[in-house]
Amino acid sequence: MAVGGAWLFLRWPWLVPIAALVCVPARIPVKLGSEAANLLIPLYGVVVAAGLAFAWQLIRGDDRARELGPLAWPLAAFVAWSGLSLAWTGDLRQGAITLLFFFLPFGLLAIVLARLPWSRRWMEGLYGLLAVMAVVFAFVGLYQWGNRDVFWNPKVIVANAYAPSGFFYRVNSVFYDPSIYGRFLVLAILASLVIVLYSKRPKIAISLTVLIAATWVGLFFSFSQSSFVTLVVGVLCAAGFAWRRRAVGATVLASALLLAVGVTGVGAAAPNGGLNRATSDRYKLITNGIRIALAHPIQGVGIGGFKHAYADRFHLKGKEPKKAASHDTPVTVVAEEGVPGLLLLGWLFVAAIIAAWRGVSSSFRGQTKLILGLLFGAIAVHSLFYNAFFEDPMMWGILGLIALVVALRPQEEPE
Repeated sequence: MAVGGAWLFLRWPWLVPIAALVCVPARIPVKLGSEAANLLIPLYGVVVAAGLAFAWQLIRGDDRARELGPLAWPLAAFVAWSGLSLAWTGDLRQGAITLLFFFLPFGLLAIVLARLPWSRRWMEGLYGLLAVMAVVFAFVGLYQWGNRDVFWNPKVIVANAYAPSGFFYRVNSVFYDPSIYGRFLVLAILASLVIVLYSKRPKIAISLTVLIAATWVGLFFSFSQSSFVTLVVGVLCAAGFAWRRRAVGATVLASALLLAVGVTGVGAAAPNGGLNRATSDRYKLITNGIRIALAHPIQGVGIGGFKHAYADRFHLKGKEPKKAASHDTPVTVVAEEGVPGLLLLGWLFVAAIIAAWRGVSSSFRGQTKLILGLLFGAIAVHSLFYNAFFEDPMMWGILGLIALVVALRPQEEPE
């Protein structure tokens, strides 16, 4: 099957991102001895086939190098430091899982996407697939809310049973986690929003606005706070690019209003519990994670070692204590890989944003760069509240597509 997939990818290279996007939600329950996990097995199949096609290209004499362009050095440096930290990690198993199941396969996917031959039609098709998938998933979420029927996740089912009101019922659509479901919908909304803001065709703008509204309804019933914060930040950034100086006043006013609403919401959510209760214990996790980082400022506790170090430091019982699970990517990185890891993460983020947003214009290439930069930034913002930055295959795919668009000169852009 992998060989057949490789043949298809060699013949139609743009099938790689199409197939990868289709497989993003698909997590297959797998039991390894006494442990159970939900793995992206279909996506790993796509990566294996894409890797075989890549290897065949190299054998045939394709000598392209540094396909990731300005992202090559920061990404390579971060991955190298992460791999080196495996030597002193307190949890070798989790560190190896992070490298073997996320960094290496998804890094290969990013390189393959960066090598794609540019095609405006395929890029439009990729966006169309993202938008359609989001609407379909939103309707599945609405079905779950209306029928009080959540798939896959026993934890969400139990939490819904103890919800304070019948209206509050979290859904996860075809995803395992409601927050990942919400993140996916936010990415689709932001991509559509850019097209609406720059579109000169009223029919297209109206159609996509309806699409955004339908997707937003599905997002609402995820009740994912991190996804709503991400959406607000993304919308403000998109408006700033589209309206330039005219958006400055509106952006400042909207930011002040959102801040006021956020502070009020925290007080209403936890009048007696403070910030930690309002953030579902995430404030405590973040502050304690910073304490771990301060205790190991240079080398950290090693990749994958956050949960183990947290449990040891705060005397949590159990082999895999859930209360020790990190919910903030920068805090996780600085705790596991020290200040060098955090600096390398910052380098990668800045390099990706600059590459994507330099030279943004109303052209198709310019809009594509804006969309990719917004999506990358949205995942980064979301990872401040839900630790799944490097574990998200879409982040790696977006990095590859940013490199692809950056390598294309404006005057060489084929229609």
